[in-house]
Parts: sequence; C-alpha cells; structure tokens
Amino acid sequence: MPKTILIAEDEQVLRESLAELFRGEGYEVLEAPHGKAAHDILLQRPVDVVLSDIRMPEMEGMTLLGHIQKIAPETPVIILTAYGTVESAVAAMRAGAVDYLLKPVDFNDVLMKIERALQFGEMSRTQKVITEQLAEGSTFHNLVGNSAPMNRLFETVRKLSTVRSNVLLVGESGTGKELFARAIHYNGITREKPFIAVNCGAIPDSLIESELFGYRRGAFTGAMRDKIGYFEAANGGTLFLDEISTLPVSVQSSLLRVLEEKVVVPVGDTHPRPINVRIIAASNQDLEKLVADKGFREDLLYRLNVVKLTLPPLRQRKEDIPMLVHHFLDKYTKELNKRVSGITNGAVRALLNHEWRGNVRELENVIERAVIFAEDRQIGLEDLPFATPGMSDDVTEDLKEAITQFERQHILYALRRHNYDKAETARQLGIGISSLYRKLDELQIPKTLTESGTPEATVTPG
Repeated sequence: MPKTILIAEDEQVLRESLAELFRGEGYEVLEAPHGKAAHDILLQRPVDVVLSDIRMPEMEGMTLLGHIQKIAPETPVIILTAYGTVESAVAAMRAGAVDYLLKPVDFNDVLMKIERALQFGEMSRTQKVITEQLAEGSTFHNLVGNSAPMNRLFETVRKLSTVRSNVLLVGESGTGKELFARAIHYNGITREKPFIAVNCGAIPDSLIESELFGYRRGAFTGAMRDKIGYFEAANGGTLFLDEISTLPVSVQSSLLRVLEEKVVVPVGDTHPRPINVRIIAASNQDLEKLVADKGFREDLLYRLNVVKLTLPPLRQRKEDIPMLVHHFLDKYTKELNKRVSGITNGAVRALLNHEWRGNVRELENVIERAVIFAEDRQIGLEDLPFATPGMSDDVTEDLKEAITQFERQHILYALRRHNYDKAETARQLGIGISSLYRKLDELQIPKTLTESGTPEATVTPG
C-alpha cells in the first residue's frame, strides 16, 4: 500500500510540481492550498507525512503543526520555508517538526527528507505500541522490595519522574538499573514519549557515533539511505545509555556537545537538529576512578550526574528476598503455565544464605529454573543449582526476621492460590487447620487479608 503525503502549500505551481514528483515515486498525494484545508483532511483520514509551508492564508504552518501534534502526534511534519526565515523553521522543529526544506526546493533533497520522515513516522508508531505495552508493566510493582534502601530509592524515583533532569544509575550487574530507568520514565511526565534503551558496550566503536546521532546517505560506505539515530528516535522522551563507561573518549566528546547544545548533527550532515531528550546513564564501573585514569571525561560525568542513584546489591537487602521470590513465582508460574504449590523451608534458608553475586537477575533465573522442574509440588533444595539436601539448617540471627517475613508472604501466597480456602491451604502447606490459624495469629496477618479481596501487596509504594 503506497504511503500518503499531504502537501499544504499556497503556491499552486510549487504544490503541483511536488505532487507530480511524489506521484512519480509511487506515493499517494493529497493537496491543500492552505493550513485549514490540510487540517480538514487530517480530521477525515490519516496520512503518513505532512509537507507544510509556514506562511499560508487562513491557517499558518505553525498553527497547523500545533493541531497535528494533538490529533495525529505520530505523523511527521516537514516545514517549507524561504531562505530568509530559517529561524521560523528551527522554531517549528522545536515545536515538533522532524525536518525543514528551504525554498527554492531541491527535488533530490526533498525526496531524501520525505523518505527520512517516513522512517521516523514508522519508528514513532512502533514506539507508541511498545510504550503502551510497557507502561502497563513498568510501574513501581516491578521494583519489588520493602527494605529501607529500596524505600528511599522509590521515593527518589517518584521525584525524578516529575522532571527531565539527567540521572546516573550505578550499581553491580543485575541490580535492576534498566528497571529503575523505566520506572522513572513511565511513572511521570515522559510516559507517553519514547523510551529508547541502548547498550553502549554492544555496539562496535566504529558504529557508535552513527547509531547515536544518525547519518546521511553516502556518509560512508554502505550508507545507502538516511537513518535517524537513537537521540532523534528518543526525542521528547528518555534515552537510556547502559554501560556508559564503554564509550570511546572521542564519542564522549560528541555526547558532551549534544548535552550542552541540545542538538545533534548526523554523520555526513551539516545541519544541526534540535532535540529534547532526558539521559539516564548506567554503569557498573567506578566512573570517578575512570576519570582519574583518563578513561572518562570529567565534564561529561558532571553533565550525566545531575542526580545519582546507587542501587544496593541483593546481599545488602536480604529482607527483600521473600517478596522477590513470590514476585518471580507469580511471574513464571503464569508465563510457563506451571503448577507450583510453594517452596520448602530448606529452600528458603538456602536462598537467604546464598551470596547472590548476580544479584536480582541471578535470583530471577534461579526461580525460573526451579518453576520448570518443580511442577505439581513445592520448590525444594534439589531445584536450586547451588544447594544440596545436606546443607546446614543453621540460620544467622540477622536472617530470622527475613525468614519470618518470608513465611508470612508464603502463607498469603498459598491463600491466594487456593481462593482463600483455609482447609485446602492448610492441606497444601502440610499443616492442620488449627496450625494455620495459629500461624495467622503469630504472623499478625489480619483477618481481612485471609477471606476476600486482594492479599497484601508485594510492593510498598504505589
């Protein structure tokens, strides 16, 4: 199905010439002699790209652009302007236009920019679908924990979600840096805008600059068409730069310039493109030490480190393990369609005593594996890759409270799985009904949480 281009231009000769050019390239073309006519068309049907003059009768291009931002925000707009009014084009780009063309129009240039705009529009529509899907599952409930360090982080995330300040996330691998980045993005003012995640360490040094900033056709061997970079793709939203410490020093300089000037220049281009992007950078390396070793620019670190969040390793918040275990049990019994009735005390102690060098990611992998092999029974020691049935039952004093909390969550989990049928819950737990009632009293589980409604949530903030 051919792409549709809407031309809003009051100069009839130019409008008809452009329409003939686009039809010759296989596009469907709609013509409007002024902004109001273009607006009426957009109210009736979707188009793939709008090419609009700035100065038009009845409705000017800037007004039309504002309406498009409301009724069809994923539709890319290219602004047409005379040579002496470039400032108006720049203002239009800051207001949401993806590009601009100077009169008199170069037909080769306009075809390249139309193709580029179509690519941008496709990315925007795809990103909208992804955003809607992720927004449902990227709120605080994916940041599980009730420990003091996590509650402090949750409060900081709430504050950061209301602003566009750059954020630096530091912590060991597996502590959930991308989850925190998504929580900041999807819980506040940027939730309807793009979230683009980039693993800087996974892109070859020779390609990182063109991937971040985009490139023009012919900029280098193999550049057969224009391509927008990650910065433009994330415009208006958040760009998450993981493993920021792996960026070559030369690219660090380019990144610093983008952060300072708020424009990008694609490789092979000379025209700066305004961008409005919040950067969330992440590193498991000591960036201050890298600065001292001349491996990271100090001025770039200052730009990234407006707010710094240090994510604690799992071994420093073991009281959160019970909540995390039940969170992952819920997740993987549903995803894998497995019936798992719970987890044994021996397995609990093994989980609480484990060192967790891989942090939450390692725990998630362990629970996923255990769910696969423990169908129709409880997860036991034999289902844990690091544990054996002969492991010691000794538990250090500082873990006793964690075990109590785990037992509390475990009983609530069992009640929920059996629709709050206490007799069936007691049978599955391997205890008598009177023992279950005694446990409910000992663990101070309110009666209202054992009969109906929703049992106690596994996340403190909401």
